[in-house]
Amino acid sequence: MTVHDVIVIGGGQAGLSLGWYLRRAGLEDLILDAGDGPGGAWRHGWDSLRLFSPAGYSSLPGWLMPPPDHPGQPTRDDVLDYLTRYEARYALPIRRPVRVRTVTARPDHLALATDQGEFTARTVISATGTWSNPFVPDIPGRDGFGGVQLHSAHYRDPHAFAGQTVLVVGGGNSGAQIMAEVAPVARALWVTTQEPLFLPDDVDGRVLFERAVARMKAPQAQTPVGGVGDIVVVPPVLEARARGDLGTVRPFREMTATGVIWPDGAEMSVDAVIWCTGFRPALDHLTGLGVVEPDGKVAVQGQRSIKEPRLWLAGYGDWTGPGSATLMGAARTARDLVAALVAATPSRPA
Repeated sequence: MTVHDVIVIGGGQAGLSLGWYLRRAGLEDLILDAGDGPGGAWRHGWDSLRLFSPAGYSSLPGWLMPPPDHPGQPTRDDVLDYLTRYEARYALPIRRPVRVRTVTARPDHLALATDQGEFTARTVISATGTWSNPFVPDIPGRDGFGGVQLHSAHYRDPHAFAGQTVLVVGGGNSGAQIMAEVAPVARALWVTTQEPLFLPDDVDGRVLFERAVARMKAPQAQTPVGGVGDIVVVPPVLEARARGDLGTVRPFREMTATGVIWPDGAEMSVDAVIWCTGFRPALDHLTGLGVVEPDGKVAVQGQRSIKEPRLWLAGYGDWTGPGSATLMGAARTARDLVAALVAATPSRPA
């Protein structure tokens, strides 16, 4: 039986960054990825998705993302091309598609049951992200709605909604960007719990990342640093605002077979609802370890599980490293995690 030093679960941006630093640290590792090809969650982004920041600020360790050959920030396809070439450039030890079903604890290692057999490792780093676990709020009547319901995880383009009445639900960046391109072709309403907060027009995703870092470093007694959920005014959002398409309404109270009922009791017929309501950590494979808490997270010290010290986590949100779920933060998260892992790993005889 081969017992690897480290197995990384997930071959997206976090997994690739970890692979680079693990090799640099001299650790024998294996990356198991459930995808059919490179790119992680970027394989599933909508067609017009663009980065908030220039390529140079959204790079993995060792190699800057090349600037795009078109105006504006890199697109989803630019990112996919970069991640694909990154894998090849460093010949990272990735096996795919391999879906990890459960991780269990053994006396001297962790065992990973997968659809391709069992793998074992002294240390496991979970980096499965959130894309495969989209969140939709439990609205009364939602299951009986007869129209289309689509989460932003599976949204591609606005053409399928042309001429329809559409509710775009969610006040974050995905909600703003999808509303911006659905509104010109449909009767669209943007539904948010409160008025969305927009960053100044000349500010991009670099500010969001630095805010995330500042929030993690700031003592609780200090004045909180600004939120990281503020909407970046990318060109499509800027154009939508100029058209007057970014007005919002507060949430409906329930859904019916044909539409929704608003708080004042008014009913509205709706063809489709696009849920831009975020994601939760994809951690079902860790339930057998007994480490997943009621809030759906794993209690960590740094990025190391408190209940199972042979388990580390990266890429799920600020609780696993500032900005760790972003391209911009993946490299820093991986660097800090691998350094801590090396410091915590007893040396073994050659």
